[in-house]
Amino acid sequence: MKTAFQLLSATAILAIATSSYAGQKLCVFDPLGTQGDAYFFMKDYAVAAKQWGADITLKPYTDDERANEDFTLGKCDALLTTGIRTRQFNNFSGSIDSAGGIPNENIAKMVIALMANPKLAKEMVSQDTEVVGVSPLGMAYAVVNNSNINALAKMNGKRFGILEYDTAQRLIVDKMGAVPVPVTLSTMANQFNAGQIDIVDLPIYAYKALGFKSASILNFPVAYLTTQITIHPAKFPNGYGQKSRTWMVGQLDRQFKSIDQLEKSVDSKVWVNGSRADIMFATKILRVARISMAKEGAYSPRMMTILKKTRCLKDPSNFECALRDE
Repeated sequence: MKTAFQLLSATAILAIATSSYAGQKLCVFDPLGTQGDAYFFMKDYAVAAKQWGADITLKPYTDDERANEDFTLGKCDALLTTGIRTRQFNNFSGSIDSAGGIPNENIAKMVIALMANPKLAKEMVSQDTEVVGVSPLGMAYAVVNNSNINALAKMNGKRFGILEYDTAQRLIVDKMGAVPVPVTLSTMANQFNAGQIDIVDLPIYAYKALGFKSASILNFPVAYLTTQITIHPAKFPNGYGQKSRTWMVGQLDRQFKSIDQLEKSVDSKVWVNGSRADIMFATKILRVARISMAKEGAYSPRMMTILKKTRCLKDPSNFECALRDE
C-alpha cells in the first residue's frame, strides 16, 4: 500500500510532466483570419491534439510574415503557414511546393500522404523545428489582367508579382522575360486591382479570399501549394509529431474535396486554356527552373527525386522519365 508521501510525490511528478507541455500557442496564417477554412481546420486539429498530450490555443494572422516572425522569435510554439514559407525551416517538406513538381491532384495526394510515413520522420526534423503536418492548398495558377496573356510565352515584358522570399519565382519570371515586382500576400490583390502588376501566381483559395477583380486564370498549374504545421518540438510531448502527421493524412479526402468544390465554383468564363505547344513550353521552363533551384540548394534534392518518381509512376511515357538530370 502506498503511503501519503508516495502518492503526493507521484501526483507532483505527473503535474510537472503535464505542465511542461501545457498551453502551446499555434499561430495560424489565413488570409481570412478567423473566418477562413484554414483557421476552422485548425480548430479541429486543436481538439485532436488533446489526445496527444497538447493543449493548443490558436492565434490568427492575416499577415504571413508576422506569423513567421513570431514563430521564429519563440512567441509561437507552432505555426501553420504556406509550404513556401515553411521551406526556411524544413527544405525537404517545403520543396513539395516546387515549380512544376506536382502537375495534378493525384500526384499531390500520393506525395502529401507519404509525408506521414514513419520512414521519413527524420526528414521532418530540422534543428529545433519539426514539420508535424502537411495539408493541400491547391494548384497555383497564373492570374492575369488580360485574357490575351494565355501562355507563359506571352508574358515577356509583363509585370509579374513575386514573393521576395521565393527565389524560384524570380528565376521563372526571368526566364519568361517578365518584369518581377515585389508583392506580399497581403498587398498583391490591391496591386493587381490598381494595375500595378499584370500577373501573379495563386491557388484558387487565395484568388477568392483576397478579392481579385477583372482577372482571368490560365488553366495550367505552375505548382501545387500546401500549408504545413511546424512546431518547436521541445514544447510538445515525445512522439507528438508522428501522431500529428498520421492524423493529418486522415483528413486528406475531406480537404481535397473542399479544394475541388472551390475550383468548380469559379465562373467558367474566367478560365483561359492554352494550346498543347504552350503547355509543353511552360512545362520545360518549370523543369529547368526546378533543376536549377535544386542545384543551388533552394529545393531538396531528395524531395525532387520523390516527386519525379511519383510523376513517372503515374505517367511513364513522360519525356522527363528517360532523363537523368533530376
